[in-house]
Amino acid sequence: MKKIGAFLILVMFLMLLPNAYAGEKYILARAEATDKTPKEDRAKSFEGMEYFAGFTWGKLKQKPTYRLSEILVDFDFNLKSVLNLKISQLFQFQVEPFFGVSSQPRTDIETGTSFILKLGILPQTSKFQPFILGGVGLDYMTLHTREQGTQFNFNETLGFGAHYFFKKNSALTVEGRFRHLSNCGIEEPNSGINTCSVLVGLTRLF
Repeated sequence: MKKIGAFLILVMFLMLLPNAYAGEKYILARAEATDKTPKEDRAKSFEGMEYFAGFTWGKLKQKPTYRLSEILVDFDFNLKSVLNLKISQLFQFQVEPFFGVSSQPRTDIETGTSFILKLGILPQTSKFQPFILGGVGLDYMTLHTREQGTQFNFNETLGFGAHYFFKKNSALTVEGRFRHLSNCGIEEPNSGINTCSVLVGLTRLF
């Protein structure tokens, strides 16, 4: 009887062994596939930085023009990775601190941080990548103006530009922007200041 039981156990073991082996291969295959996912499918959310120098100008009531030379740094986050979007175009969220020195109507300082959405027009694999952008931000300027009752203001930005990738992870970037500056009615006057900007810089991807 014991021999028969042992024989049956051996037969059952031999019958289950191929299934167990197949299951193990499936588990290993899944793990291997996960570990060897192509780099582009595991894109990091923080994917690059951009460095700009720019010139901004606009009209003021008290003086004919407002002129500002500025430097900006963009921290680029890949929204396609964060939101799991299957689109070929560039789609980024940018955090952009900036600092500028005005030459007209007098020497003053403007600084702040903007939060920007940027959307590409052509596929992100293109060497030449035009894009549009828009965002809002916080702004502080030492200049007192007739337009604004506060030196702390908010900005709204719309713009367009293009990356030209001269290397795989490096691009020359040019942008044109329109900006509206106001304090959202915190204090009067609040007629706002409109400016235009031209920016030139370097983009580096990680």
